[in-house]
Amino acid sequence: MSFIHVSPESHFPIQNLPYGVFSTGDNDQPRIGVAIGDQILDLSVVGHLFDGPILKKKQNVFKKKSLNKFMGLGREAWKEARNTLKFLLSSDQPVLRDDASLRTKAFVPQDQAQMHVPAKIGDYTDFYSSKNHAYNVGVMFRGPDNALMPNWTHLPVGYHGRSSSVVISGTPIHRPSGQIRPDESQPPIFSTCKLFDFELEMAFFTGPATNLGEAVPIDKAQDHIFGAVMMNDWSARDIQKWEYVPLGPFLSKNLGTSISPWVVTMDALQPFLVDNTEQDPEPLPYLNHKDNFNFDIDLEVTLKGDEMSTPAVISKSNFKYMYWTMKQQLTHHTVTGCNLNPGDLMGSGTISGPTPDSYGSMLELCWKGTKLVDLGNGITRRFLQDGDEVTFTGHCQGEGYKIGFGTCTGKVLPAIPTEQIKK
Repeated sequence: MSFIHVSPESHFPIQNLPYGVFSTGDNDQPRIGVAIGDQILDLSVVGHLFDGPILKKKQNVFKKKSLNKFMGLGREAWKEARNTLKFLLSSDQPVLRDDASLRTKAFVPQDQAQMHVPAKIGDYTDFYSSKNHAYNVGVMFRGPDNALMPNWTHLPVGYHGRSSSVVISGTPIHRPSGQIRPDESQPPIFSTCKLFDFELEMAFFTGPATNLGEAVPIDKAQDHIFGAVMMNDWSARDIQKWEYVPLGPFLSKNLGTSISPWVVTMDALQPFLVDNTEQDPEPLPYLNHKDNFNFDIDLEVTLKGDEMSTPAVISKSNFKYMYWTMKQQLTHHTVTGCNLNPGDLMGSGTISGPTPDSYGSMLELCWKGTKLVDLGNGITRRFLQDGDEVTFTGHCQGEGYKIGFGTCTGKVLPAIPTEQIKK
């Protein structure tokens, strides 16, 4: 138990202790904090209390404006920090509990904080690791006999994304414009996106750097995975359809990617390990690991249009439906010798479950525009409209507590006027 009151419904009990970067009205300097209940513990204020064998000489990492330096310290430092935080916040420890002056400086209500992207993201990679999603999309465009490409069950398919447009939850996203080809018998046209979509994803941040030419073996991959966030990889489906052959997503994805502000560590997720998805055929040896690295994380998507008073739940899924694990993704990413840096971001790809109510995109929910998505009170959608606000939430359910990620929210704004683009 923590001496800070935590509601049973809170995503941030003492069993969680996720990291984020925040600022406040009276101090606009971004700084590192840990969520506990509805409060933030400012680590720039209490960094001197991290006096373990590793961190006593590394306390400066808690005075940085991002988590990169801390991420780069590695698993032993992360574990030491987590143990120190549990000690400091414990209800039976007086160090912080009974120091009224320090407590006043150290705690900030979450509703008084402005959250920031938690790391300086040098590189961002998005995978395509949900078999249900890949199959669904394949059926739509190639039929059930050719739904999965021949390589899909042999390797974690992915592409390099655009890190500059990764934004924090709450940042609005403009509807993009680009080339589309609505009539396949005619040349393409320049237009605003007509088929705007979300993608329900999670993503992990990487830890210690590796050298160019150095591959991370599967049994060391966990040492380079710091923690996870919710992620919405906004997608322009009509732009994507025209541009993706032969090199894959480009403008259809670089318009914006939203992430939740709190990074939940792998140690916090450890109690919620579940069996890995059975893989057939068995992966090549460099991707083969027998230990479980899949997690039972309940996911939910809501949509609220301007004409709606309350949001509608449109999807309920779970991270456990992933086919490729995070360890496999990271190892495959580095098998060529591609180097990692602290704070690199790696997305899961759209997470879809086995049933229509667990699909992770409007493309699937409306089945390529052939079905209406019911939002209640006679309101429907096929794809996203201007003014629509999409919110993701995710949590693991423990006995009497939740390990949660908070929310990942974004609102669709109208496209930038074409005249401005032409200029």
